[in-house]
Amino acid sequence: MSEESRTDADGGGDSDAPEATADVASDRDPADVVDSLAKPLLLFDGVCNLCNGFVRFVVKFDAEGSVLFAPLQSDVGQELLEREGMPTEDFDSFVLVEDGEYYTKSTAVLRVTRLLDGPLPLAYPAIYLPRDLRDRIYDLVANNRYRLFGKKESCPVPEPELRERFATRTLE
Repeated sequence: MSEESRTDADGGGDSDAPEATADVASDRDPADVVDSLAKPLLLFDGVCNLCNGFVRFVVKFDAEGSVLFAPLQSDVGQELLEREGMPTEDFDSFVLVEDGEYYTKSTAVLRVTRLLDGPLPLAYPAIYLPRDLRDRIYDLVANNRYRLFGKKESCPVPEPELRERFATRTLE
């Protein structure tokens, strides 16, 4: 793991889809799903309305489907967090897993923007701002996201057009 991704994983404070639990028993072992990942995977807080909105935003501006998704609460999310020794109960950060590296908070968000269509990759140079500053802003939003945007009782099952973008087919 790179120094950027390791240090970024430290510290922290971090849909309109029908209500249903996305943590359904899988036909594939989560470790097998994780081992076969060929695209960047964004882990997100599945009950957070803001996080679910960001996933829909990424899908809208990622015509090639270069980013996959999984809730942090899912079996795949838990497998990835355990492998990296990250907390499996405290969902205060996006986690981007790309080429075996783990990125969190503002670094994860900015690395995703460089994969999107239109002018969105122009946000990526903000990665050169001090990470401490970027993450303070990220934490301010993350610490207030439930109060400002609300949360679901459980991870919602995504709309059919989004399901193919999830790392596991347990939703079908």
